[in-house]
Amino acid sequence: MLSQTSKRLPQTLAKSGTHVAVERLAIIMGDQLNDDAPLLGKLDKSRDAVLMMEVEEESTHVPSHKQRIVLFLSAMRHFATHLANKGYRMHYVQLEDSSNTQSFTSEIERAVKQLRPNRVLYTHPGEWRVKKTIDEAAQAVRVPVEVHADHHFLVSLSEFGDWMTGRKQPVMEHFYRAQRRRLGVLMQNNGQPEGDTWNFDPMNRQAFKDQPHIKKPYSPKPDAMTKDVIRLVNERFPHHPGSLETFCWPVTRTQALRALKDFVANRLANFGAYQDAMWTNEPFLYHSALSTSLNLKLLAPLECVVQATKAYQNGQAPLNSVEGFVRQIIGWREFIHGIYWHEGPTYRDRNSLNQHGMLPDFYWTGQTDMTCMRQAIGQVLSYGYGHHIQRLMVTGNFALIAGVSPQLISDWYLGMYVDAVDWVTLPNTLGMVMHADNGLVGSKPYAASGKYIQRMSNYCSNCPYDPGLRTGQQACPFTTFYWDFLMQNRKRLQHNLRMRMALRNLDRISKKELSAISAQADHRRQEFGI
Repeated sequence: MLSQTSKRLPQTLAKSGTHVAVERLAIIMGDQLNDDAPLLGKLDKSRDAVLMMEVEEESTHVPSHKQRIVLFLSAMRHFATHLANKGYRMHYVQLEDSSNTQSFTSEIERAVKQLRPNRVLYTHPGEWRVKKTIDEAAQAVRVPVEVHADHHFLVSLSEFGDWMTGRKQPVMEHFYRAQRRRLGVLMQNNGQPEGDTWNFDPMNRQAFKDQPHIKKPYSPKPDAMTKDVIRLVNERFPHHPGSLETFCWPVTRTQALRALKDFVANRLANFGAYQDAMWTNEPFLYHSALSTSLNLKLLAPLECVVQATKAYQNGQAPLNSVEGFVRQIIGWREFIHGIYWHEGPTYRDRNSLNQHGMLPDFYWTGQTDMTCMRQAIGQVLSYGYGHHIQRLMVTGNFALIAGVSPQLISDWYLGMYVDAVDWVTLPNTLGMVMHADNGLVGSKPYAASGKYIQRMSNYCSNCPYDPGLRTGQQACPFTTFYWDFLMQNRKRLQHNLRMRMALRNLDRISKKELSAISAQADHRRQEFGI
């Protein structure tokens, strides 16, 4: 039963066999919720229409976290209502509609047959699979397709392609500096970076010595429309992973702007120093938690950068924190988006380390005696969230050094994180985390033993395993797998300059202990179902 709020959702233009012809039909996907998109500006509100679709296949092609499903559906419904209030003619297909075929392909075909548009328009999507679906559906009903560039991103796909030309090894740092210069962000009048350095990483690797006391991020309370979606998802996807009790994500632009303001005022100042730190039962720490709003396009990247740089100029936040935040947005985020579309749809099939292990069951349950994994996965189940070091150096690092298939862990990241869209999760996971693209995204594998986790967190203080031990019952699985990973991949890594020190340390271990490490790693893989 729909609440009064949900009843105010824009109705479809065609019902019960009736037909309402439109001139052009513009498709808006769930991660394209910016009303300043050029596509919308080109529409004639009296003759054209907007198509938005909720389909089950988008929640099941990878097992999606319940909070991810709620976030997308609630944000879509709020945005559709916003567009309808601005006078756009909406053809909105709800998940629970009895006539919903639950597939993008068939829903596009059905809408085209009902509305008879002369042309289908869409903004370049965030996934190769979705682009192919739209093109094939339009082709099947013989309607011309018009693709519009996604102006949300600061670097167009053609500009990124130009930057990639002639580069054997694209380096994010080089790309980032070029964008700083081009956009004039944190630059001095003499063309040098603010503070006379590009990178403040040495200042930004601090760990907490004591329990941090941090103001929790802004958490909007679900309104009636979001509550309806929560009930719908619990009823329709009862066996999907994750909990909905803690749903706390912005679903409107107003909420997203408040979240940005809250971050700048309360956490940005300490973000830089502690951006790599981890602490038990503290999922957000000083992180922005803005990635959901950015990836749904409720926020624009440049407005986040402007607010952060203003905080530096006003003395509210130090340069190392602001530069670290800016780097994530105009550096890493734009770089990853460019890599995804530049490399093509076969990128997801790469597996340069030839790893084929299964994903352990505890990735879905959090039930493991490894404290770091229990904490990192537990908060993913609770919030659909983990900050970048938990993703790279805990859940990702374990998959890498244990030999899990890059495709399996990439699908887990796509389904389990609320901010996940394929363009961002695939290069970050397959490339950065799993080093499966032969070093395209990251020049070295980000493999580490349990000692790294001990240094950057308090997880190891309450764990049955010792990060300093490589073998034995109390040996940390991360440490065992790390040394086994180096053994397994010595030939592949021996010419990588950034791995020389690690391989030298491997050479110092006796053959007897190396054999014991290998045997224990095999035993652990069997124990974990890898």
